[in-house]
Amino acid sequence: MKIISWNVNGLRAIHRKGNWDWLIEYSPDVFCLQETKSRTEQLPPEVADPLGYHGYLTWPTEKKGYSGVAIYSKKKPDIVKDVFEADILNGEGRLLEAHFGDVVVLNGYFPNGGGGPERLKYKLAFYDAFLLYIEELRASGKSIVFCGDVNTAHEAVDLARPKANEKSTGFLPIEREWIDAVIRSGYSDVWRVKNPDIKDVYTYWDMKTRARDRNVGWRIDYFFASTDLMPKIKDMKVLVDVLGSDHCPIELDIKI
Repeated sequence: MKIISWNVNGLRAIHRKGNWDWLIEYSPDVFCLQETKSRTEQLPPEVADPLGYHGYLTWPTEKKGYSGVAIYSKKKPDIVKDVFEADILNGEGRLLEAHFGDVVVLNGYFPNGGGGPERLKYKLAFYDAFLLYIEELRASGKSIVFCGDVNTAHEAVDLARPKANEKSTGFLPIEREWIDAVIRSGYSDVWRVKNPDIKDVYTYWDMKTRARDRNVGWRIDYFFASTDLMPKIKDMKVLVDVLGSDHCPIELDIKI
């Protein structure tokens, strides 16, 4: 199963730019999109209900044109979930869950901690509630893949200018410690496990400063997999040449 994860910075925007056609022609088995900024009724028919795919979207309950995630799958999932027991995981349209047998794929657009102390507090609380939730899923016998824009670079190798960003949200010690906790809990950062020595590979670049032209980026988009699934992972790619957003897609090839 090939799974694409991509923060598209607007689903209608990538459709307008032609990147939607690239996705369909690339033909992943599942693609997980973040920052879709759309409700189903706002989308063209070929995006809301693409031929050959089952599409599922969630969006904020109040703020329009903000956040939102989507999962499109060739195989119909056994279960799709967008409402969660922990209230903090609801409301901003940041999380979708799809079950394929004993494997659960979760697509998340994790909060950005910028905008003041309250948003950082919200981000950290979201992080904690999410980890608790996937641990409950795993305790019930499920294997876990979660992907998306986590909005934190884990180590210095994961951003071009770590020194300059030591006090910047997205690289704060308290944010990075959460990724440490995820890994300690038995989830692997697939890209880093498969590519321990590779540097200068990023998934996000600031558009205002044309940072992509200079590869001054951040690796903040991830696939994490529970340890039991690692032997089933064939490959992972960062598709840096695919344009259309301030993020590039990432791809996981896994036997499910």
